[in-house]
Amino acid sequence: MDRKIYVILGCLLIAMAFVGIAKKPEIRTINVSGECLTTAPKDRTAITLRVKTLDKNAAVSMKKATEKMAAITDYLKTVDVQMQTIEFNSYEKTKWNRTLEQDETLGVETVIAVEVSAKDTELIASILNKYAGQEDVFANNLRMFTSSETLKPIMEKCLGAAVEDARARANALVAPKNKAGKLLSVSYGNTSYQERPFANYRLMGAKMAVEESAAFDTGGSIVGKDTEITVNVSATFEIK
Repeated sequence: MDRKIYVILGCLLIAMAFVGIAKKPEIRTINVSGECLTTAPKDRTAITLRVKTLDKNAAVSMKKATEKMAAITDYLKTVDVQMQTIEFNSYEKTKWNRTLEQDETLGVETVIAVEVSAKDTELIASILNKYAGQEDVFANNLRMFTSSETLKPIMEKCLGAAVEDARARANALVAPKNKAGKLLSVSYGNTSYQERPFANYRLMGAKMAVEESAAFDTGGSIVGKDTEITVNVSATFEIK
């Protein structure tokens, strides 16, 4: 008899628990977007130095290019720059012969390119001066940019501002009886625009390089706008 009572009581407790769960109010939420617009200073200047050599013999072409680039990188190691090899390519170079109406093989061209960047714009200018006029040396992609070290904390701060912007929008939508509570989820995307002043020219001399490059002002220093940053978020808040 006592066992039946315990079974009945157990069933009642289970039933009451399910009823309690069923009656638990659902969490009301609101999903809104937020945005942050800011800028970051450009703290580094970069240039690509490219060596191109052409020879009928592939081994000779590669030897000339590697020796030339080795001399350049040996010097770059002595100054305060960051560098990275971004191209090493060797291929047969041809030219269309109009008279014969067919491709004419000129030889094997070897291309080695290294990207060089520094905080000091004058240092990049001095590197241009040093290699101006050297045979088989070319430069392009001159630009100013924001380093990752500088960009990261600015992006993180902007993300927080975008979430607060989303919260303010949520509060405006649920006012006056409610307000945005706990942040339940957030997804974000960001874009940055770094204006690149291009300088595609052969190093024919420091004076000519400065004159031909729109990235230099009349004082000979590289100029550029700050990096424009946009962070957009989609945030879900609990309505309280």
